Amino acid sequence: MTARLLPPDDDPIRPAAPRAIRIAIDGEPAEGVAGQTIAGVVLGSGRLNWRRTSVAGSPRGLFCGIGVCFDCIVTVNGERDVRACQRRATDGDVVETQHDVLPEVAE
Repeated sequence: MTARLLPPDDDPIRPAAPRAIRIAIDGEPAEGVAGQTIAGVVLGSGRLNWRRTSVAGSPRGLFCGIGVCFDCIVTVNGERDVRACQRRATDGDVVETQHDVLPEVAE
């Protein structure tokens, strides 16, 4: 079997040129590239955390990056509890950080 050189312009799986997108994170604009996750766009904008824990108020952001830990949940276009590492950003998305206080326990 011989090797065959495929000219770059003929490569059928060559990715398309990147297309810029813009989303809003808590009212602040952030730019990314089509195909990035919301977490990728948020991290690319320089933010490392976008949620606080309910008990201690500790900052949280991207932890596992594969949708297992729920540390990156945000509200996207009014839909709560979206895992930012799993949702691809779409041009015009409105992302809001989440902080849910624990309910009062009746004694």
